[in-house]
Amino acid sequence: MADYQTILTDLSDGIFTITMHRPDRMNAFTERMMHEMIAAFDEADADDAVRAVIVTGHGDRAFCAGADLASGAETFDYDKRLDRDSPQREDGSVDWKHRGARDGGGQLTLRIFNCRKPVIGAINGAAVGIGATMTLPMDFRLAADHARFGFVFARRGIVPEAASSWFLPRLVGISQALKWCYKGDVFRAEEARAGGLVQDIYPAGDLLAAARALATELTAESAPVSVAMTRQMLWRMMGADHPIEAHRMDSRAIWYRGRQEDAQEGILSFLEKRPANYPNAVSTDMPDLHEWFDDPEF
Repeated sequence: MADYQTILTDLSDGIFTITMHRPDRMNAFTERMMHEMIAAFDEADADDAVRAVIVTGHGDRAFCAGADLASGAETFDYDKRLDRDSPQREDGSVDWKHRGARDGGGQLTLRIFNCRKPVIGAINGAAVGIGATMTLPMDFRLAADHARFGFVFARRGIVPEAASSWFLPRLVGISQALKWCYKGDVFRAEEARAGGLVQDIYPAGDLLAAARALATELTAESAPVSVAMTRQMLWRMMGADHPIEAHRMDSRAIWYRGRQEDAQEGILSFLEKRPANYPNAVSTDMPDLHEWFDDPEF
């Protein structure tokens, strides 16, 4: 495990847990936390012992209270921050492709989007701003009964970030997404579930156990490479223009997997009425997805 300063990680029973850990700041999001969470997802993807990822927050007050506002009114004025290079040119124009113009939350959500393992958010408390939007590319969001959510950007004079303008309407519908973003209020877990953001609500003491049980249920009897490919196929097709794109991808995926040992084992174990022992590994036996998907540059 890497030596992280703003998160904790744990691997047990095939489940890799990432815990945001800034207890003095309600797990508020920083540039360092962004880089460490991205590194943790890299770690999870590279380790074949990891079958699923859970993301949660330390303590019972907050999952993540949003961006750390320690810089006050200049929090979102990146040109005034010393930890970023400015995208502004000497003549005053802006290089919009410059890394300094990139939203940190979006860099994290894109990494979660590309994850090869199922991702579950165990939302143990307040999830506000980036604390809410970072959960959108996760496959499931489970919430403690006292959790609160807020897409509060309009009330802070900014706009939704972390690629949430793509994720949120696809998860909950355009009208619900606009309502939450226009109002910018903080709402209860029950409203989040009614609006389609949260799948289930649990007493706080049962939340992590429920997330672990779901992670086990999702992966216990499935081939890891099949799960990894399925996650990418379904997420990426949410933005497809025509079902022919899915047909192309499905055809390639079925051809690729049908030639591998996992497919033989899956059929033989079924016919022989025994548990399967899939030999293929995500780290070595995945196709080159860059040949199938066109990942645009920033």
